[in-house]
Amino acid sequence: MNKLKFAIIGCGRISYKHVEAITNNFEDSVLVATCDVVKEKAEEKAKEYKNKTGLDVAVYIDYKEMIKNEDIDVVTIATESGYHPEIAIYAMEQGKHVIVEKPMALSIKDADLMIETAKKTGVKLAVCHQNRFNKPIQMLRKAIEENRFGKLINGMASIRWNRNMNYYKQAPWRGTWELDGGTLMNQCIHDIDLLQWMMGGEVETVYAQTGNFIRDIEAEDFGAIIIRFKNGSIGIVEGSACVYPKNLEETLSIFGEKGAVVIGGLAVNRIETWRFEDGKDSEEEILKNQEDDPDTVYGYGHTPLFKDVIEAIKNNREPLINGIEGKKGMEIILAAYKSQKTGMPVKLPLHDFSTLDMKEVNLRR
Repeated sequence: MNKLKFAIIGCGRISYKHVEAITNNFEDSVLVATCDVVKEKAEEKAKEYKNKTGLDVAVYIDYKEMIKNEDIDVVTIATESGYHPEIAIYAMEQGKHVIVEKPMALSIKDADLMIETAKKTGVKLAVCHQNRFNKPIQMLRKAIEENRFGKLINGMASIRWNRNMNYYKQAPWRGTWELDGGTLMNQCIHDIDLLQWMMGGEVETVYAQTGNFIRDIEAEDFGAIIIRFKNGSIGIVEGSACVYPKNLEETLSIFGEKGAVVIGGLAVNRIETWRFEDGKDSEEEILKNQEDDPDTVYGYGHTPLFKDVIEAIKNNREPLINGIEGKKGMEIILAAYKSQKTGMPVKLPLHDFSTLDMKEVNLRR
């Protein structure tokens, strides 16, 4: 099979990871076009790719024009979150496979329409929850699948980060209900996705308390969620953009009757605790043989995620994180928002809710 031809739509903060992933999968992929409404940003990513590979890349400011003019197999979307559904659905309707950054959408309706469009058109839809590919996360998932924990009791996703006002001022769409949501939807969704993946993936109820404490944004800068899974286990989420003076940690902790695991590091990439009753492996050895932290909180997961999508296209199978999987973390967060709005626990599945339904809710504390 020939190399798959990629195009990137949205060339802001995260897009260099898309360039990196396409470059690292060079045997199977080539970047043919970049697109951003700010032409200089698209040019910058095209130049980045050329510096790595020596290959020229076409530059566009209109994604529809790009899709019309260029021979493209896969579109990757790294625009503001609120624009993801419209672009993804258009691209899929033109027969393009899609890799979309998290969150895939900001409403249940849009996420369902994206999943439906992928099914209808026969293309692949993948969502960038790249931390699922971290080596320690894969080890933890294997331990879950092998039932090494026994009965699952509880899990915790703790995101203790700092996002100061400069971060929000750099891109005024951040922290808005229309295009982003708050710290739960933007910063915490990766860890929430991992939590639900480990705890069984089927949620019964969600209860949340959130607030806007110190950041001058529409949405929350801190949120706490309690999740009851259908298998009886309980998930707890603590998500903050207010930790002084800088990022402290992002950890995932899973506890069962016969096991306890804590994974931390810069991007949930380092095992801190690994204890099992079965004694199959040594915590001391595992803690000793670990890789260094990645260069940023984005981690190294985009490269294997893109590889998984390439293989899914080649072998006509679903990507590991398809639309159905990509929706799960987002649905928990939307349920948390609905819970904050109503003051009540929210039963899943959630049939229709959007970040826009939070517009009139005063979160200021």
